Amino acid sequence: MKRNQLIFGSVVFVALVALLVYAQHKHPFHWHMFVEQLKLADWRKIGIAFGCIYICYIFRAARWALLLRHIKRVPFLSLLSTQVIGFAAIALLGRVAEPVRPYLVAKKTGLTFTSQLAIYLVERLLDAGSMVLIFSTTILMAAWFGGPGALPHPEVMKNVSYGALITTIAGALFLVAVRMAGGVVASFLEGTFGIVSKSLGQVVGEKIRAFRTGLNTLRSFSDVAFTMAVSLGMWGLITLAYLEITTAFVASPQLAEMTPAKCMVLMASSLAVSGFQLPVLGWFTQIGAVAAAMTGFFGVAVEPATACAATLLLVGFLGIAPVGIIWARFEHVSLRKVAADSGHAGETIIADEPAG
Repeated sequence: MKRNQLIFGSVVFVALVALLVYAQHKHPFHWHMFVEQLKLADWRKIGIAFGCIYICYIFRAARWALLLRHIKRVPFLSLLSTQVIGFAAIALLGRVAEPVRPYLVAKKTGLTFTSQLAIYLVERLLDAGSMVLIFSTTILMAAWFGGPGALPHPEVMKNVSYGALITTIAGALFLVAVRMAGGVVASFLEGTFGIVSKSLGQVVGEKIRAFRTGLNTLRSFSDVAFTMAVSLGMWGLITLAYLEITTAFVASPQLAEMTPAKCMVLMASSLAVSGFQLPVLGWFTQIGAVAAAMTGFFGVAVEPATACAATLLLVGFLGIAPVGIIWARFEHVSLRKVAADSGHAGETIIADEPAG
């Protein structure tokens, strides 16, 4: 697996270098303008964005503690180290380190890794639902009341927002069905997929049952309301951080006048690319994708777009890495080792599922 990842990463790296060389030949990149954009940026706004992102890790720790409280009550901030170290591992090692957070929580609380993976899945769904609600609401408000120029391709954006909302509502109804009658839903899907492949049906059924274990943490309307409120507050801070960073580049009129609705487009493009994050190489692909979105959607020049995209990556994704590394040293945690151990634990669970 590691050899295949190395080969894939090398191919992507070579392709990226070739693309950069070609782009530099066709449309020369002016590095002095890039540096000038960074010098002229309002670093007070970027500092505010840093603060927003760091506060989000407190929200994440509190939310995980909320999701745990029916299994084991822990202080809200006791899981802060697991979130900071876990996201530092993702920033440095890529998405392969995703299981680190549930693994560290399991170690810290003495609970099983499987139970924390179930909570991790619920956490991811809360993130997705919160982001879709903020994105769709902001886009639709701009499309309805913003007037001409409020959004690029307004009809397309409206359709995407409607589609996202409908998908979220359908997903929420499915979650309610799984929470109320998970066994019935699992048996139904097991039989349905079993028509195609018996082993596939068994895997789907086991996944649904395991997922229902995570949903058991949401036992009342107040549980859902509290965790959703924390999630919306956290993603509101992330949105504010994006807006502060883009408007900090005052030398670019398009960025200085960025609106929340337009900022949503940048967030969506950034999140889409970060979902396939590779170690180190993924940093540059994300910068390129977000800069391309700024240039394509809003007509921002390449140099300020690249400077802004690099700052977004630094603040929103890589900024936690130094703190995470230092905290890991204090807790005697090796990021590489814990990433490998959590990956092996996840593979063991997957291998044991058909037998279970």
